Amino acid sequence: MTRLTVTLADQTHRALKEAAARQGRSMAAIIEESLELRGIRPYETARELVLEARANSGLDSDRAMALAVRETRRHREGK
Repeated sequence: MTRLTVTLADQTHRALKEAAARQGRSMAAIIEESLELRGIRPYETARELVLEARANSGLDSDRAMALAVRETRRHREGK
């Protein structure tokens, strides 16, 4: 596992620390979950999703990728 130093506003750090204590989780676990919810995933995970979508939809590679990009953008925008 890789270490990362992040600078947060004092109030954000305090809120994160309190949330971690309330939930019985580490601050790192909350941050990692938040990144995943924002669509930050390894390239291979995204590639696997595209391959699965293509296999299940019958779309060719270009159409499957266009659909994946469109849906990812839609998800990130909260629509």
